[in-house]
Amino acid sequence: MTDQEPDFTEAGRKLFAGDWQFIWAASKADGLPPMAGFEFALAGRSNVGKSSLVNALTGRKALARTSHTPGRTQQLNFFRIGDRATLVDMPGYGFAAVGKQKVETWTKLIHDYLRGRPNLARVYLLIDARHGLKEVDTEVLETLDKAAVSYQIVLTKADEVKKSEIPALLERTAAAIKRRPAAFPEIALTSSRDGDGIADLRASIARLLSERGQ
Repeated sequence: MTDQEPDFTEAGRKLFAGDWQFIWAASKADGLPPMAGFEFALAGRSNVGKSSLVNALTGRKALARTSHTPGRTQQLNFFRIGDRATLVDMPGYGFAAVGKQKVETWTKLIHDYLRGRPNLARVYLLIDARHGLKEVDTEVLETLDKAAVSYQIVLTKADEVKKSEIPALLERTAAAIKRRPAAFPEIALTSSRDGDGIADLRASIARLLSERGQ
């Protein structure tokens, strides 16, 4: 950080220390809540740790329900703080044991949401650091690129990866998104269990909010 670049760490801490509340759940595109202020979303494969990350960001133990059963989050869940910002927990994808029709319904919901939400500033795409980007993740990257929705890769469960393997993981991930038009180049590395990287991610979101004039 140079002398001219503001530090958003404190702004991020204050943002997520506020009174975040669950406000809405939508299973269809025509059931989305009215748009208000800045919106950002968390997406990722089933059981990648989205709900755990929501709880870690907000410092709440049970704001979002966590489950060891993949595919439990079947709706778009909206959490809001006043009229400043809305966090959207998106349905997990890529769980083969869920019925084909349900997968298609979830996929349509996600695509309709991405295309029809002009106040959506960024999607944070969660990737399990133990496994890296998979083919099903690449399909989502294609969707985000086509929808022209800015997205950032967030590697989760970093505490379960050997520290010696982290540099190569970051290098592989950066190479995979290098030429993707909607990809934000910085990669976040997080652990909801240990809290590693959470303050940096909060700061990144606060910076984005500031850039959007919120």
